[in-house]
Amino acid sequence: METHQTNVSTEAQAYLDLLKGCLTRSLFREQHAPVAAPLGTWQHALFKPVRRLLAARNLELVRHTPFDPDARAEGRDSPAHADTMIGLRRLENVEDCVVDVLGSGVPGDLIETGVWRGGTTIFMRAILRVYGDTVRRVWVADSFEGLPRPDTKHWPQDQGDEHFKAVHLAISLEKVRDNFARYGLLDDQVRFLPGFFRDTLPTAPIEQIAVLRLDGDMYGSTMEALKALYPKVSPGGYVIVDDYGGLEPCRQAVADYRAAHGITDPIERVDWTGVWWRKADHRATAGPAS
Repeated sequence: METHQTNVSTEAQAYLDLLKGCLTRSLFREQHAPVAAPLGTWQHALFKPVRRLLAARNLELVRHTPFDPDARAEGRDSPAHADTMIGLRRLENVEDCVVDVLGSGVPGDLIETGVWRGGTTIFMRAILRVYGDTVRRVWVADSFEGLPRPDTKHWPQDQGDEHFKAVHLAISLEKVRDNFARYGLLDDQVRFLPGFFRDTLPTAPIEQIAVLRLDGDMYGSTMEALKALYPKVSPGGYVIVDDYGGLEPCRQAVADYRAAHGITDPIERVDWTGVWWRKADHRATAGPAS
């Protein structure tokens, strides 16, 4: 990615690098993970009452898992305690995009749709602080209740999707706010949009967006975010899609939206699943108004 030069001290960059290691828990090399069976299997259904019994006693069944730094860097594992599951590569991509819009003066706020424990938006807020931006806001959009049941009436592409059963994805608003506070980054530049995207994003009080990061997993969640927010992305701003390579419904939603709106800006890969593109400024080549 070609980025504009924006000066920052060595100490400030060291802070951001340290924060990436903390948010991903790459520094702490987690050695265990909760025992869980795949959704929809008989093992998952059988183990459900066991998990509830343990939870009632503040216990959890875990297994020893040797830490794989390469998997954590690419977000291929399921971290037990990290504040983000996107890994170092995709977190570095967020940094590249945010720093570039700051350096090139692209107007607009930063937003992630689907935040889990909030780690990526925490990092966005940290970048603004390091670079002295006191105007832009970081929007934290999530149901804070997990993913919705498939709305097959509007989005038949999500038929059979079972993300709504993934209880580990349901992180409360209070928990995410607490995570911001733990890093000393909860302030007036952080705004929360609690609720399902179909209810919150169309009326969200956001005027312009410089970096839009989509992490909605499903076709419907991805399409709803694009419909509501892509028109607000400033020319020169970035669109990042977390699940493009890993989840076909998400990739299809992106492809359908781009085709419907004639978007030809090239898609660039971050890692095995993350991609981004920069919204072109078509006004630069447009002819004079008639």
